[in-house]
Amino acid sequence: MTVGLCRVQLHLPENQSLKGKRQVIKSLITRIHNRFNVSVAEIDEHDRWQMAALGISCVSTSSQHAHQSLSNVVGFIRRERLDAELVDYEIEIIQALGD
Repeated sequence: MTVGLCRVQLHLPENQSLKGKRQVIKSLITRIHNRFNVSVAEIDEHDRWQMAALGISCVSTSSQHAHQSLSNVVGFIRRERLDAELVDYEIEIIQALGD
C-alpha cells in the first residue's frame, strides 16, 4: 500500500473576508474531491483571509500512480482556479511496511 500526501499553499489576492475565503475553499475542495476521488481538507491558515493551506491524500498500489494523481490535482488547481494563486506545494509518498 502506498499513501500519497500533498500540502498546497494558496494565496487568495482578491478575497476580502473569511466568508469569501470559505466560499472559494469549499468550492475548490468539492471540485477536487469529485474530479480526482482524493481526500482534501483545509489544514492551516484558518484565520488568514487571503491565505489557505490544503492537505490532499490518496491511497494507491504504486508510488508512481499516487504521485501522478497528486500532480494532476496540483495542475488542476493551477489551471482552474484563477482566484487562487498556487504559492507552493509539496508531495510526499509513503510506503507501508511489508510492501
